Amino acid sequence: MYALNDIVEMKKQHPCGANEWKIIRMGADIKIECQNCGHVVMLSRREFEKKMKKVLKKADSDK
Repeated sequence: MYALNDIVEMKKQHPCGANEWKIIRMGADIKIECQNCGHVVMLSRREFEKKMKKVLKKADSDK
């Protein structure tokens, strides 16, 4: 599963060329931020789960 501040990989890469996104807000909608250019996207939870490929780095491993 995924949690706040996790780094995730999406099925399609961002136009800037990166495919790493950080989860910065969770609720009914999920807000993610591109780790390359800083672009922020908000998706519904259902859409996010459909488009997410895998969790690259869990938030606890940063500590």
